[in-house]
Amino acid sequence: MRRRTGLAIAGVAALAWGEWLNWRWSQTLVGNRGGASAAVVVLGYRNPQATANPINRWRVRAGIRSSAADGAQGAYVIFSGGATSSGATEAQLMADYAKSVLKFDGTVFLEDQSATTWENITNMIPLLEDVDRIKIASQPAHALKARAYLRRQRPDLAEKLVRADDYRPGEWMVVKPLLALYGLWTLRGLMADERKVTL
Repeated sequence: MRRRTGLAIAGVAALAWGEWLNWRWSQTLVGNRGGASAAVVVLGYRNPQATANPINRWRVRAGIRSSAADGAQGAYVIFSGGATSSGATEAQLMADYAKSVLKFDGTVFLEDQSATTWENITNMIPLLEDVDRIKIASQPAHALKARAYLRRQRPDLAEKLVRADDYRPGEWMVVKPLLALYGLWTLRGLMADERKVTL
């Protein structure tokens, strides 16, 4: 009985920790900037098959709901990701899913040359110059990494970063502890000032 209770407590603690850490990452390096126009950047994930994989499908949904949040007028979505082994690019696969399955009819741009997160940011900068707000949609740790990269490459554009709707309490709850562990590993290269919650 004690062992079951201990395991239950440990399980609840792991879920709470994963939830908290993902929430914290979603609040880091973002501000409360206003403005009418917004760009939502959706970062791709390895996609060997000919249709968007489950992670990319989730990222597309998070990007689309981010484009509708805050009453942004003229928000557009940028799908970013280069070639896959199937021949199509991650950007194209995500755009196809958004349009054909989710029936998204908003403005879409494709950035289809990137192979890394650093390249995602570098190659999207021309599409971010003229908007008031920038949202980066991905799993929270990955989105934070991309925001840190934008801050390193273009601090002026990083001032336009606001929170995307890519964290929701309870969403992906069971895997959030694993996402948190993976996130800690992927974010190990961030500097201390890139880890501070800014809201």
